Amino acid sequence: MARYPPYDTFTPEPMDVLIVEPLSADVLQWLGARHGARMMPELAQDPQAFRRALARTRAVIIPPSVALDASALQRAPQLRVVGRLSAGAENIDIEACARAGIEVVRPANASAAAEAEFAIGAILQMLRRVPVLNSEGLLVGRELGGMTVGVVGGTPTAKHLAELLNAFGARVVGYDPGVHGSDAGWARAGVEPVLLPELLRSSDAVCVLLAYFPRYAGLFGERMLAECRQDQVIVCLGHSALFDETALAAALTQGPLAAAWFDSLEPGLLDPGRPLRHVDTLQVTPRVSATTLQSRERSAWAVARRVDELLFALPERADFKRTRPDDLAGLEDGPVLA
Repeated sequence: MARYPPYDTFTPEPMDVLIVEPLSADVLQWLGARHGARMMPELAQDPQAFRRALARTRAVIIPPSVALDASALQRAPQLRVVGRLSAGAENIDIEACARAGIEVVRPANASAAAEAEFAIGAILQMLRRVPVLNSEGLLVGRELGGMTVGVVGGTPTAKHLAELLNAFGARVVGYDPGVHGSDAGWARAGVEPVLLPELLRSSDAVCVLLAYFPRYAGLFGERMLAECRQDQVIVCLGHSALFDETALAAALTQGPLAAAWFDSLEPGLLDPGRPLRHVDTLQVTPRVSATTLQSRERSAWAVARRVDELLFALPERADFKRTRPDDLAGLEDGPVLA
């Protein structure tokens, strides 16, 4: 499969797969041998050319920087599959895809191990780098063993994280608004289900993995953050909109939070004049928790194989599971914590 000249230099021709997200050579070769495919990562920098390229495309694999909204979908009458290598889908209008009968393919478990390792590393760093006062009046770090750690969000990462935390000797409690406390998946994952206020009150560290939906915007606001245990540290691998920025800044500067680590913030949240601008106990990384050599390879193969299945299934059969707006990200059915 060869690269093609700039899109404006030729008339669009029918193609099965438009690949805007860079993939490994093995995956590209396999997918290109089975379908008419074009690898055009340059379209990520040219939204107009990207939309024109959708006109006669049946499947597209896009990076987080490429927006796929209702307007773009109107230009893609043949589009039936959208692939993302990372589990997040903030750049994709899930509801518009569902209305158009377009499957959104995201890897369920490919990055779970990578995210769990990152969360452990972030917690350990904050516990040592942000000291607390002991009974003797000395500033000291803390050990993870023996602590209570709260996990918010029953994603596949939660199971991997709980296994690592249990190995450290930590007690793990969990909450997910979409998973009932009686679900057997909690016990299988080694997590004790509790309500969110209780989780925040009892946890020395909290890891937020919750999939983002608009109804969860500002979930961690002034009232909820006031429930946090004194000197608690928070790691957020989910969307930063889950937190109210003013309440988070107050909790970090005035207590009860000792530190927080976000693996991405929405653009502008650290601009001059914003509440989080000069909060030195806030650590931000640019979406690196899921990006490892191994997770990228697992994600690429998972998405490529699912795209292949769906292209061969259309239009003769349509018995695969459609993505609905309230679905958790993933390729696999069944309990999230199973």
